[in-house]
Amino acid sequence: MRTGTFAHDRHRMVQRQLVRRGIRDDQVLAAMGTVPRERFVDESAAGRAYEDTPLPIGQGQTISQPYIVAAMLQAVALSAGDRMLEVGAGSGYAAAVAGRIAGEVVAVERHVGLAAAARRRLRDLHSDNVEIRIGDGTLGVPERAPFDAIVVSAGGPVVPPALKDQLTVGGRLVIPVGPADRQVLVRVTRRGADDFTEESLGEVMFVPLIGRQGFRDSTWTSGP
Repeated sequence: MRTGTFAHDRHRMVQRQLVRRGIRDDQVLAAMGTVPRERFVDESAAGRAYEDTPLPIGQGQTISQPYIVAAMLQAVALSAGDRMLEVGAGSGYAAAVAGRIAGEVVAVERHVGLAAAARRRLRDLHSDNVEIRIGDGTLGVPERAPFDAIVVSAGGPVVPPALKDQLTVGGRLVIPVGPADRQVLVRVTRRGADDFTEESLGEVMFVPLIGRQGFRDSTWTSGP
């Protein structure tokens, strides 16, 4: 691949798509500037890796546009040492970026093929603090809870109760909520055992969140 050219594209993406649009978190900017997004798309689409747009990755899923990844990570105020859960790992890109900041990242993907490919990419990049699991992300990963931050990379009808329960006190959860044509990015903060606050961060558009506490379809099955 054209390593030098991609490095230039990556720097330009950070400056034009992120900084100019209000991303101020230095850790997020640094991570976005180092993770090679071209490695997380099909080789035929590598030349478009740094465009300001989502790209297909197979199985009817997409890799989110760079700005959305940065905005969601900034919204959960990720810090070194945090344990983060990502629901909807997809190609593994957002998990790789989060892994440059957090102490530990657990990412759940329901598509076996996508999860396997994400694991290979993360292994090749020595992202040893990122784990990809296969299963129903709407149920979270209770045996690894609580999480300081949860990022849901798909839009659900409501905030899954299981994910709220797996937040630590002070933890932040960011998720798109609403029907496919009118989703709002919501940030949930846990203030106490049964005390949660919610705030809207603006309109977005994501693929549907499929699972027991999300949308259901006839092809959905939980992974091993």
